[in-house]
Parts: sequence; C-alpha cells; structure tokens
Amino acid sequence: MALKVAVQMDHIASINITGDSAFAMMLEAEARGHALYHYTPDRLAMRADEVFAAVEPVAVRDEKGNHFTLGEKQRVNMAEMDVILMRQDPPFDLAYIAATHILEKIHPKTLVVNDPSEVRNAPEKLFVTEFADLMPPTLITRDRAEIDLFRAEYGDIVMKPLFGHGGAAVFRITSDDLNYGSLYDFFAATFKEPWVIQQFLPNVKHGDKRILLVDGEFAGAVNRVPQEGDLRSNMVRGGAAREAELTEKEREICARLGPKLKEKGLILVGIDVIDGRLTEINVTAPTGIRAVKRLGGPDVAARVWDVLEAKVAAGR
Repeated sequence: MALKVAVQMDHIASINITGDSAFAMMLEAEARGHALYHYTPDRLAMRADEVFAAVEPVAVRDEKGNHFTLGEKQRVNMAEMDVILMRQDPPFDLAYIAATHILEKIHPKTLVVNDPSEVRNAPEKLFVTEFADLMPPTLITRDRAEIDLFRAEYGDIVMKPLFGHGGAAVFRITSDDLNYGSLYDFFAATFKEPWVIQQFLPNVKHGDKRILLVDGEFAGAVNRVPQEGDLRSNMVRGGAAREAELTEKEREICARLGPKLKEKGLILVGIDVIDGRLTEINVTAPTGIRAVKRLGGPDVAARVWDVLEAKVAAGR
C-alpha cells in the first residue's frame, strides 16, 4: 500500500546525509513506493481544526551534493497525508512546542511520528527522570545552593542546559575547579530554564552508547566515543561511531523503558547509556540510524516503516 508521507524537517538542502536519520527514513520510504513530501516547520498553518502546509514533492538519492530533487510547492490539507514524520532538529523551544500543538489537531487520523502531544510532554532530560533508579545521581535546578550541596556530595559533576542538544554547552566541573563560579554565572546569564547537574561518569571516555528503540523494542545500537581531550561523544561534536552489542544491564534498561514508550506512541526513540547508566531519552529527532547500518547492524529505518505501515493498515 503506497502511503502519502510528509516530512517536517530542517530544509533538506542543509542536512548532512551521512548521519541524518530523517534522510535514512526517506530513502526507505521511497524504496517502498511511498510518495514523499517535504516542508519546513514555518510553513504550517492552522484554521480551527484544519492544518495546512506548503509542501514540495521530493525525490531522494544517497549521493552527497546531489541528494534531493524538489517539485513544485503546493498548499495541502495535511489531513490528506497518511504519515507525518516530525523530524526538525531541536532546540526544543516555543516554536517546537507550537508545532506539536498544531500537529496534534490531525493526529492520529494522520499518523504523526512521534506522537506530538507526547513529544511535548517528554523533554529528553526530564522524561528520563521517571527512571531515576537507572540514572546516575541527577539534579535539576538553577539554584546555586542546591548545586553546591550536590557538588560537595559527588565531587566531579557535569552541567548542561535542560533543553540543550547535540552536546552544546556540556561542561565537566571537577571538585576543585576554579572555573565553577564563572561557569555558574555564565549559565545564569544564558539559560532561563533550570539546568541538569549529574555525577560525572569517568567511563564516558570508553563511549556513550546510543540505543535505538522502535515501538518499544530494541532495534540497534552504536557506541559513540569522544575525541581525545573532549568530554562529548555526540557525533556532531566529533564523536567516533563504533560497533556495539548490548550488555545485560542495557537489555534490562530497554525492557524497563519499552512498555512506557509504546504506551506513549513514541515510535522511534534514542536512549543514551554511559557505563550502564541511563542519561537521556531522545524523542524529538533521534539520530543513529545510518551509523548503525553502516557498521553492519540492523536496518532500523526498515524496522520503523514496518511498524508505520502496520499501524496505518490497522487504522492506527
């Protein structure tokens, strides 16, 4: 059954196809004969309960510098689409939240992936705290006194903005770091939201494992190893992708999270695990699909489309 699939994303001209998971899903959709349409979030419009967007038919190719062809722009009622992939990158800001409210008007008659209301209610670094026993010690605050108490208890810590993404503004603060006061002032002036403060896990030097779950089931994993001299393992920050097998502890984490993810309609999720400790649950635009396949792992994009096609056929 051929589906009409709209992809809400940063403009396709701007993406790095080597690692872009949305592009991987588009390649798989096209291979299955689905009709693809491209649009950016700023083109959404809502009138009462109807949602419109100026979309462009798009053809994709796995060729750097020649990876897409766009057709003529056309205004469509988005209820005509079978599936919408909500794949623009964070930041998870008011524009992102507004898009979830708009797309909620047509979901689930049009299947929006991931469920827009659940994306809105599951910020990566807050949703994960529902599984606090699986995490390293974690504090959410911007209060200096609370951070001082946490630092006194755990020594080396990591500070990062609550709605940060891609490894931006992630800092390790040692127990005797003289930059702590200045960094606190910088965060206070820069970020209005609370921050995430976590116990530093030294074994991050061996990798931060990205584990992909599809409809609540393990689908693939890649180990992201930081560059020498860098704390951050994100591939957009130079982290190197390595093959990965799940440990028994990581399988237990997947088993704990799976039912909740499935219940919430979070079909494609990327979780981050360092040394057996869960650090984030990524539900907005999780990456890793292309790296998993490139390293000889499962075809996660195919798994996603197997699930989506079944859901559309079953009426969601």
